[in-house]
Amino acid sequence: MLINQTNAVLDFLQTLNREFPGDPEVLFLSVHTYSDLSTKAAQQLAMTAPNSLEGHKLNAEALEAQGKWDAAEKEYKAILAQNPQATGIHFLLGRLLLSKSAPGQSDAEEAKKEFQEELKVDPTNAGAEYVLGEMARQGGQWDEAVQHFSQATKLDAGFGDAFLGLGNSLLSAKRFADAVPPLQTAVKLESRNPGAHYSLATALTRAGRKEEAEKEFAIHRQMTQKGQRDGEQPGTPQNPN
Repeated sequence: MLINQTNAVLDFLQTLNREFPGDPEVLFLSVHTYSDLSTKAAQQLAMTAPNSLEGHKLNAEALEAQGKWDAAEKEYKAILAQNPQATGIHFLLGRLLLSKSAPGQSDAEEAKKEFQEELKVDPTNAGAEYVLGEMARQGGQWDEAVQHFSQATKLDAGFGDAFLGLGNSLLSAKRFADAVPPLQTAVKLESRNPGAHYSLATALTRAGRKEEAEKEFAIHRQMTQKGQRDGEQPGTPQNPN
């Protein structure tokens, strides 16, 4: 590292981790070495291309991690000023607006616009669809929530939270039979989430499938009881009403 032989460093770390897998000393060395490499790369980017899109994005991420929301927002907007079609930036900006310690109604509205802009730039962004669905669900706009969550599940078949949001939104809209399939998928993808089992049990109950519902309620009880014994906070079931 001192003489900047990066390739040799990476080769050596790969050898150590291959020959001594799981060794605490090797893992400790790997953590510090990769951290040093990351710092060096960040410094090089700041020196060679501070005004590049990547430079602004790195600065924004660092500022966001420090809770300096306004400064981070300026960096993201600087990226969009250079390239309005840059993918992922509207999404990051929207997420930042919602991450503020006390986001107001104006922040939420602006964030919603950013997520919508992201989908114009990148229609395949499942994260933007999911957040728009969650915002609609929290606002009691069930049809809009269902639309966004459904699209998120189509874009990413492994997005467990999106299937859970879809199922809960259908539950809230009293479309109980329709809620069952996405909640069954959510349980498969998020098998350790007690809230998913509770929501599925509720949907099955309302759909008249009592026996299947009891099995899910039993799983939920076992998971919450285990969590209480282990000193964990049990998952809070979503309110379907």
